[in-house]
Amino acid sequence: MDPSTGCNECIKGTIHAGLPLGTEETIYGLNTYVIGNRTNPRGIIVIYSDIFGLLLPNNKLIADAYAKSGEWLVYLPDFFNGDPAPLQFADVAIPVDASKQSTLAKYSGLLARAPSIIMWMLRHKEAPTNKVCMDWLEALRRATPPTRKIGIAGFCWGGKYALRATREANMVDLDGKRVPLVDAAVALHPSNLVLPGDAENPVVPISCGWGLEDIGVKIETKAKVEAIHAKAKEAGATLPEIEHRIYKPGRHGFAVRGNPDDPAERKCLEDSEKQALEWFARWL
Repeated sequence: MDPSTGCNECIKGTIHAGLPLGTEETIYGLNTYVIGNRTNPRGIIVIYSDIFGLLLPNNKLIADAYAKSGEWLVYLPDFFNGDPAPLQFADVAIPVDASKQSTLAKYSGLLARAPSIIMWMLRHKEAPTNKVCMDWLEALRRATPPTRKIGIAGFCWGGKYALRATREANMVDLDGKRVPLVDAAVALHPSNLVLPGDAENPVVPISCGWGLEDIGVKIETKAKVEAIHAKAKEAGATLPEIEHRIYKPGRHGFAVRGNPDDPAERKCLEDSEKQALEWFARWL
């Protein structure tokens, strides 16, 4: 497989047929995949991807699906600055069709690719990645007319930063008042959450999707997030609307790399896309 061009198996892992239709441009300092209504969009949707970024066609195809109605301008920024995780790791860790992968093949493959993914993670530590993500959103907020709302959808690695974008602590001063970085958020199988911090003090509506059989983001994480919000309410805090949906089987990456030939996994793909679009239609 040529890591510069992706692979057919990666493209198979999506309900969307064809190749990406958008363009890549430099937006607020990051190479960004852009598609949708540029003239009079109802709002802007930002996608913060999994660790495979712009290299994985699925992420661009999700952006295409969000833009299909003609209502939205969709941005998929490369917050890895041209250095996404290698797709070879995706094919081992979250294969499109897990039934075709033996346990031996999985663990020998993970072992073989462990050095490269560890080095990648060392290059993309939490603090600098967080700064890139929040700085980009702040630049977008400052450049966007006040009447135009911004939504964010985060997948896996990007889900954590989508949740952080909703926090009171990340609000910015604009025209003499404090405003949130985004107006609504969707987080699908958000990984590596730092709790309670990542779930504390949200100021905009949030929709979360969790996989029942997700080995990367345990379903117990949902209960932990809900408990944090329940405790805040008991202490007198007023929170925005927050919903949680569970997907079955919901194996890791279900909203990006689910197997479209498996009816249950295809439903996860379709329903998670619908979840995001319904949430944005409601709040943006």
